[in-house]
Amino acid sequence: MQKFAIAVHGGAGTIFGSLDTAALEADYKMALQDAILSAESILRKDGSALEAVEHAVRTLEDNPLFNAGKGSVFTHEGRHEMDASIMDGHTLKAGAVSGVTNIRNPIILARSIMENSEHVFLSGSGAADFARQLNLEFMPDAYFLVPMRYEQFLKAKASDSIILDHARQSTKKFGTVGAVARDRHGHLAAATSTGGMTNKKHGRIGDTPLIGAGTYANNATCAVSCTGHGEYFIRAVVAYDISCLIEYKGLSLKEACEKVVQDKLIRLGGQGGLIAVDAEGNLEMCFNTEGMYRASKREDERIYIGIFKD
Repeated sequence: MQKFAIAVHGGAGTIFGSLDTAALEADYKMALQDAILSAESILRKDGSALEAVEHAVRTLEDNPLFNAGKGSVFTHEGRHEMDASIMDGHTLKAGAVSGVTNIRNPIILARSIMENSEHVFLSGSGAADFARQLNLEFMPDAYFLVPMRYEQFLKAKASDSIILDHARQSTKKFGTVGAVARDRHGHLAAATSTGGMTNKKHGRIGDTPLIGAGTYANNATCAVSCTGHGEYFIRAVVAYDISCLIEYKGLSLKEACEKVVQDKLIRLGGQGGLIAVDAEGNLEMCFNTEGMYRASKREDERIYIGIFKD
């Protein structure tokens, strides 16, 4: 029996320490800790990596501090359009959803698509119809109305700008969420969820629901969950590229993550980060921004929680 490992993220970007109160920073750290502990309880009972990452992401989706689920940002039309994906490194099965509204936990829908349909990716009204068939939980608009998100939306709409979570024009940090894990059976899994960009238009979809771009898992190599400027992560096929560098070039997880995040993405102009775990249970949390909300834990080790660069 192998030892488990788990990591979560709540977004990467420009994080203004001078604007974050000690209480708010403590809230973020507690939320990350809760996600880790909820997933650890599953892994410690010999549960699957897939179950652990879904549970961790679901915990973060229910927390309004993060740009996913309840805390999702507003689109130009004043709606909440959410994306999510999940992948099982043991079977290479995956599920993804984009552009859904009023679904409490998009990550549950993503897993349901993987396990209860012949498809990988559903979007919009079709995904919502599928969720209703499975009796998944829908919430009214009021559930997603978080005051600080609404203030951000009004400012963005007034200036006709699209605000990325990590952009300097935002004085508050809201983040895409994700998790990666290896269970005691050596299986890997990854999951990611987001509310997108504030004031986004034209049905924009980022990297989060795209298998290989924002999420990827393969028992032979690694599991990866990304966060940042999605357009660049799509163009660089970041999550799968990490796996490829390990499989075909023989790089270590650390070497692969640093090459993609600190070299390839930067050359493209992309900002962001990722969390990853490999087949041996090594964990990496790599980012090229000022900070990334992150936490990790290996079996029999203490929890690590970080926001700024160490």
